Amino acid sequence: MSSGLVVSISVLMYIQENVGWGLGFGIPTMAMAIALSVFMCGTRLYRHKLPGASPFTGIAQVFVACILKWNVPVPSQGENNIYVIQEEQLLKGEKNRELLPTNQLRFLDKATVAVDLDYKHKDINWRLCTVTQVEEVKLVLRLLPIWVACLMYGVVFAQSPTFFTKQGSTMDRKIGENFEVPAASLQSFISLSILVLVPVYDRIFVPVARKITKNERGITLLQRIGIGIFTSILSMTVAALTEMKRLQVAKDYGLEDMPHATIPMSIFWLLPQYILFGISDVFTMIGLQEYFYDQMPDTMKSLGIALYLSVFGIGSFLSSFYISILEELSSRGKKQSWFADNLNRAHLDYFYWSLAALSALFLCIYVPFASCFIYKKVETDICHDEETS
Repeated sequence: MSSGLVVSISVLMYIQENVGWGLGFGIPTMAMAIALSVFMCGTRLYRHKLPGASPFTGIAQVFVACILKWNVPVPSQGENNIYVIQEEQLLKGEKNRELLPTNQLRFLDKATVAVDLDYKHKDINWRLCTVTQVEEVKLVLRLLPIWVACLMYGVVFAQSPTFFTKQGSTMDRKIGENFEVPAASLQSFISLSILVLVPVYDRIFVPVARKITKNERGITLLQRIGIGIFTSILSMTVAALTEMKRLQVAKDYGLEDMPHATIPMSIFWLLPQYILFGISDVFTMIGLQEYFYDQMPDTMKSLGIALYLSVFGIGSFLSSFYISILEELSSRGKKQSWFADNLNRAHLDYFYWSLAALSALFLCIYVPFASCFIYKKVETDICHDEETS
């Protein structure tokens, strides 16, 4: 995907700006038509997995069972009356990935305690749940604080294709006498950074870190995400400092009231913030994808990917909402808005500083949740017949 972004951003942006928007949109339209044709040809070879029961039903069953057993003591691990495997699984001799019990959110363990009243009801699943069912609900609940703490990263992520590009459009974009770099094409350096750094991360960083931490991944998934969030804070800090420099240059050359004038400052001053963005993506974006897929219950993998994507989708909405609030507040009293059309009178630097501060705050919220997070513990391929013997 990163290589495709490099080509589309660098080449297509140049075509749109120097040749025409018709050809610029026509090329990706043809590429998508070809891709769709190839995709449709391969659908006959695709293995379709039959849908099973809704995972939300299992979550609801755990909460209902807990409510019905509100007066039942929280069981200790190893008690004989703990419901481990559903009877229909025993009869079928199924082999499943069973989750081992954890010590967090112990009140949910009440749903696993078998009492005589449970067996008098026809639908026992709404009164008695397995240890794996309860642990799956715990997994989802433990993921939610991490998801919330990462939303600020989604807000920061939304800035590179918007305000970064707007900054670049006011700067000196010439290379030589005739060639002018499209402002939006600098986004390709994010993808280039990813293409260069992912092999470095896998081939160099992970083996070295593995020797130090004794962790198979080198560092944990949450440590990887945290490093990426910290790098995004550095990116916002560099962006603020660069914008302060751009505004000072505009002031020194008397261009504050000339919004269409080219600021005598090279667009390549923006490269550090783009590269830092790419570094943060290597850690946080890839880390989030692995984390939400790996730590979700087996029956909710697609929901994990949805949570991962929602970080960036909701982050974009929050970014728009935050900008609307700041624009309203900064333009009161006939003051110039931070986001004025004339960027030479605006204050994107204040906006970047506020994002850096909010990201630092959310990182402080993220760290304690990440520190106490218990990763999924799986006992694979348990034979239920052996457990009952």
